[in-house]
Amino acid sequence: MSRKLIVPIVIGITLVMVGVATWRDASQKPAVVDATASRPIESTTRTNLLDTVARMEARLAAKPEDGDAVVRLAEALVRLQRVNSDPAAVLKAEQRIRAFLAVQPDHYEAQRVLGTVLLSQHRFRDAIREAQKARAVDPMDWWNYGVIGDAHLELGEYDEAFAAFDRMGSLRPSPPAYARVAYALELKGDTSGALESMKMAADGTSGHDPEGQAWHYAQLGNLLLQRGRIGDARREFERAAFTFPNHPYAMSGLARVKTAEGDYAGALAIYQKLFTEAETPELAAAIGDVQAKLGRADQAEAMYVAAERIERDGWASEEPQPQALARFLAERGRKVPEAIALAEQAAAKRRDVHTMDALAWAYFKGGRLDEALHASEAALRTGVRDPRILYHAAAIRDAKGDQDGAKAVLSRVEAPELELDVLSSAAARALMVKLEGAARPDAARTRG
Repeated sequence: MSRKLIVPIVIGITLVMVGVATWRDASQKPAVVDATASRPIESTTRTNLLDTVARMEARLAAKPEDGDAVVRLAEALVRLQRVNSDPAAVLKAEQRIRAFLAVQPDHYEAQRVLGTVLLSQHRFRDAIREAQKARAVDPMDWWNYGVIGDAHLELGEYDEAFAAFDRMGSLRPSPPAYARVAYALELKGDTSGALESMKMAADGTSGHDPEGQAWHYAQLGNLLLQRGRIGDARREFERAAFTFPNHPYAMSGLARVKTAEGDYAGALAIYQKLFTEAETPELAAAIGDVQAKLGRADQAEAMYVAAERIERDGWASEEPQPQALARFLAERGRKVPEAIALAEQAAAKRRDVHTMDALAWAYFKGGRLDEALHASEAALRTGVRDPRILYHAAAIRDAKGDQDGAKAVLSRVEAPELELDVLSSAAARALMVKLEGAARPDAARTRG
């Protein structure tokens, strides 16, 4: 992933910083990094999104050829999929868009939003194909480059992703471009630069788009928490929750803040409330991890079983995510041979840093250290400072006898004193202590 592909966007952003203070862009960038509308929109409160769906459905019932209605319907459904964790919403959006395009194949707005819908389903190759069709019609439309870039990013094709983002930023420096720059910098380990860019994205987002604002505030919270700034992170998550009440990203962020503060009961309460509203494998796993931390082995096991079941059940209607299940199983030492098979299946199609980390950890748990190290190197190739990825990489290197390499990797963790992840933070700190002891054998003998 070349730095030179990011620099032009950053320069463009710098040139328009003054304008951001007075100009507000109502549109957002498409799915995966941020799934939102392609034009100035009505208010995006949860109530208004539901109202938009109802009104657009009524318009289409009366006039099936209403292109504006089908596009607005799809955009609202994509939003609702995010805030309600409802995969059926984007399936419905795709059905509506494809049925409309079958009759009106040259409708540009419907074609361009189809890529966003497919991104929300994790169908990245399909999203690229549909966005390229729209780009062929209008090569100057920044939106299509965002969709193409997002899809390549998720596949781990970083050169292609950043080339698309570079083109997008040159066509329209705006909040959608700023947020993408933020993620690019975060992937490269520049969380300070990522914070600056994400703040610009949040500041430039329309007040008529509370869901988009809340999404950006939550991303700021995540970056601040990774840097160990707990109070600032809490402020951003609370601002997200105030702007869009009960936004799942805001509430999950507040749960992570409580974990970092050692308030496991408080974190558990938030996760359990979210789980009653939408049962997702991620929430089930998080609840299980906190229950395990609290010494409640039976309750933890029940949630782990639920997490696996929900993940597998979802594959009947959604695009399977084998890397997610592989990570879940490997990190908890469950069904390790299957975790390896699932991670290999995922890595055959996508090579993003998170998939490669899942593969590395599955190999590690299976005792296949050479393969684990190779996959771990791929997971670290961008300079990412994700604490979980770094801990996995360090543990693999330590197991290979490379203590210096393990220490070098762990030195990149920005807030090692915090428990940002219930599952791996304690193990990472224990590894740090072990490595420090190994570096001072005389002192260790004296203490013994």
